[in-house]
Amino acid sequence: VQLQACGGGLVRPGDSLRLSCAASGRSFSTSGMAWFRQAPGKEREFVAAIKWSGGNSDRTYYANFVQGRFTISRDNAKNTLYLQMNSLRPEDTAVHYCAADPSGGYSYIGEGYTYWGQGTQVTVSS
Repeated sequence: VQLQACGGGLVRPGDSLRLSCAASGRSFSTSGMAWFRQAPGKEREFVAAIKWSGGNSDRTYYANFVQGRFTISRDNAKNTLYLQMNSLRPEDTAVHYCAADPSGGYSYIGEGYTYWGQGTQVTVSS
């Protein structure tokens, strides 16, 4: 499995961004997928995750700091994971990484994911 993240950039507080993560390989639709981020001088932290819950349904999970501002989703036809980020704040500035667990699990810990994308920089500044 290879993951390619993109969509980061420099935006102002209150703006929106949509991150994308293109995945290669099989079983994308049943894989557990997540976004993590790492700010300078800080540890990597969980942002959001999506887990297949059967049929055409997914279950989503978010870090407390998201507070309804972000939405994780995926397009199985395109093998792409998304993170729609609204109402961005300066403290959201970080390199954002997508991650995948082909076994379909959910974890808010990075060690729960086997594959990682290269990261995309999000900078929120006025």
